[in-house]
Amino acid sequence: MREAYPGTCPACGREIQIIHHRLEIPHFPDLLIVSIACDACGYRHTDTIIPEEGEPARWTVRVEEPADLSIRVVRSMTGTITIPELGLAVEPGTACEGFVTNIEGVLSRFEGAVESALAHAESEDERAAALRVQERIARAREAAFPFTVVLEDPAGNSALVSEKAEKTRLERTT
Repeated sequence: MREAYPGTCPACGREIQIIHHRLEIPHFPDLLIVSIACDACGYRHTDTIIPEEGEPARWTVRVEEPADLSIRVVRSMTGTITIPELGLAVEPGTACEGFVTNIEGVLSRFEGAVESALAHAESEDERAAALRVQERIARAREAAFPFTVVLEDPAGNSALVSEKAEKTRLERTT
């Protein structure tokens, strides 16, 4: 179900459309994707929300074969994704957006960040380190070695959607 509401751009104050799109995923709570885009100034924002009351959760899955790269990833603005074997993490921040993708898509996002770091490398050591990470991500995208994806969300609005994924309760921090 898709609904549009009028709103005000938080960047420039012009009128915008706020789009609510509800997704139904089998064996998983409904998702609400909220997106805004301002044609006047270019401001964009997207968030993924699980409307039900969520409990803090840690989701873990081991990627061992190419089919595992298709595991769905639902990350809200409050979710942190880590891949310990690659030393990679994406954490919540002020410009953070929620998204729905798969593990291969998460690796693509990391690839983009490494490409940006490579373009701005100030030394040969930084460049060499970025190239090593880039190579490891490329191998991970082929499932050439097993690795773990961890998704933690203190608001309970993120998930790894797969029978293979393990969910554990994350202790709330105050």
